[in-house]
Amino acid sequence: MRPYKHPTPDQLTLERIFHALSDPIRLEIVQHLARVEMATCGELDGGRPKSSMSHHFRILRDAGLVHTQAEGTNHQNRLRLDELNARFPGLMDAVLAQTEASSARAGKPRRKR
Repeated sequence: MRPYKHPTPDQLTLERIFHALSDPIRLEIVQHLARVEMATCGELDGGRPKSSMSHHFRILRDAGLVHTQAEGTNHQNRLRLDELNARFPGLMDAVLAQTEASSARAGKPRRKR
């Protein structure tokens, strides 16, 4: 199996990052990877079809958010947090903080007026 291609830190663009994060499934993958060091594709698929997940992982890799490495029959994924923080300081902290706040609000019952 040939290795995956990943953009270098100087090739990372906000347009691709924001496009990748605009999909709820990809945002969920990024959120999960922010909590763990590495995860396999199977751990991140949420029962979704393999073809769909391959598409989402390709977009995340092309944007430079995720690094995927084949290890035998498994594919290990990690968030490229250090490279992203070096290129766009504070961006991922803001994204992850906002998504955590949104998740917390979504879990609370709405107030009646």
